[in-house]
Amino acid sequence: MERLWAPWRMRYVARAEEKASGPRCFLCAGWARPEDDRHSLVLARAGTALALLNRYPYGAGHVLVAPARHLAACADLSAAEAADLWRLLTATQQALGLLMRPDGFNIGINQGAAAGAGVADHLHMHVVPRWAGDHNYMTVLADARVLPEALDETWRRLEPLYRG
Repeated sequence: MERLWAPWRMRYVARAEEKASGPRCFLCAGWARPEDDRHSLVLARAGTALALLNRYPYGAGHVLVAPARHLAACADLSAAEAADLWRLLTATQQALGLLMRPDGFNIGINQGAAAGAGVADHLHMHVVPRWAGDHNYMTVLADARVLPEALDETWRRLEPLYRG
């Protein structure tokens, strides 16, 4: 039997009980504490939006882009918030393109729990770089994801690209 090591997941497993008793919104917490950006994996802030690495990614370079304001639906965004969100989405795609040279991207919003949103009450977009032939059946067959780089290393390499 092969073993895939993902030691960073232990923090998640150990906090399962804490999460079940009413988790804080990590997106709001990330926005509120700019001094903790590295720890929170926040890559950039632009007006009323922030970009951060997904702590539990679908694939390497998985970034979340979210409004600072805690709201659940696209229709709740002001015009300024929507513009900031879109600008940061574009900057995220450009930064990931420079760093990781993907062949494409999955970009999406899961709005509401029924649509698969893990954080249904704080709107956010997923930006996932993709490469031709990168999909496999690990998630389906082994309930595992293979990620080739630690989140801290991805943050270290990606964050400077938002600064220009």
